[in-house]
Amino acid sequence: MAATMKSDVRIAPGEPVTLVFSLSLQDGTVVDAATSEEPLHYVIGDGTLEAGLEQKLMGLHAGTSTAFDLEPGEAFGLPDEDNVHVLEVDAFPSELELRPGLVIGFTTPAEQEVPGTILEIDQGLVHVDFNHPLAGKPLHFAVEVLSVGTP
Repeated sequence: MAATMKSDVRIAPGEPVTLVFSLSLQDGTVVDAATSEEPLHYVIGDGTLEAGLEQKLMGLHAGTSTAFDLEPGEAFGLPDEDNVHVLEVDAFPSELELRPGLVIGFTTPAEQEVPGTILEIDQGLVHVDFNHPLAGKPLHFAVEVLSVGTP
């Protein structure tokens, strides 16, 4: 029986890593994942994963499998009421069927695409939430570190 070897290299800022992971809501709904068939290869700190998730990875070795429960706001922040904007219904394409819960991609003045979730439609006004959809949600993060320090 072969022993599992763990590398001496630990996850730290700037280290290339390869991960298999599952990020899920507390009810078990998977919201993001990387599988052994398609693992995530990236450099810690490059913005690929949220900083709150990366904090949980710091110090882990290749060969480590673990899981974390994240408190509301720990990974994607808490909802900020200043991120809810009210737009006129005429600002949307007429063929778009507006309804609460619909997530729409919006382009910022800096040409970045950001998701907005329609909260309500009231008297010709559309209330759109630009908070991250996982903001304020408790999450479960299961991860297996496949490699650290090798691209």
